[in-house]
Amino acid sequence: MAQNRRLETDEDFKEAMERQVHVRVFQHDYIINSGGIISKFDDTIISIQGSVSELAYHRRDQCEFFEMKKR
Repeated sequence: MAQNRRLETDEDFKEAMERQVHVRVFQHDYIINSGGIISKFDDTIISIQGSVSELAYHRRDQCEFFEMKKR
């Protein structure tokens, strides 16, 4: 079963990116991305790679990001 930890600060995003943990993204209470890893981030955009050819960009101020940890 997965546990979710909310990612909010630059430190949270940096740690998740370095550990290559899977991330779940919500927008307006709907899951819009699940299972990818953070490839880049800055103050406005989080870039998540789901596969070799799948790259998604999400606005930081419009989405909620959660790290998915296995128990």
